[in-house]
Amino acid sequence: MISISLCMIVKNEEEVLAGCLDSVKGIADEFIIVDTGSADATKEVAARYTDMIYDFEWTDHFADARNFAFS
Repeated sequence: MISISLCMIVKNEEEVLAGCLDSVKGIADEFIIVDTGSADATKEVAARYTDMIYDFEWTDHFADARNFAFS
């Protein structure tokens, strides 16, 4: 069976993250959250859905964060 990983790069998304993750429950097999420096409760919201939450220092290059998420 194919498994689907949802990889999200986020920063200060506490207001919308739960709704986003709720909308893909049952579709994605795992959630991988890469936080690029949130100053709000984004990581706390993400923790209700997954323990795969990683910090990544923003480098001004989306590809760097994407490659980190995929690793």
